[in-house]
Amino acid sequence: MRTVSVFALPLVALFIMAISRLGQAQDLPLSPAPPPTSHGNAIDQGIAYILMLVALAITYMMH
Repeated sequence: MRTVSVFALPLVALFIMAISRLGQAQDLPLSPAPPPTSHGNAIDQGIAYILMLVALAITYMMH
């Protein structure tokens, strides 16, 4: 039983080292993600400005 535990520990250690090396095996450099290209906020703000101008024109005509 003692000889099994003497050989088991180095084998388990080598197995864990091999698995941990697989997780770090990235040769290609990763580029950062591109910035988002959505202009949804600007479109919403533009619609709000147009609606405010329409409301201002209507109140000016009714007054």
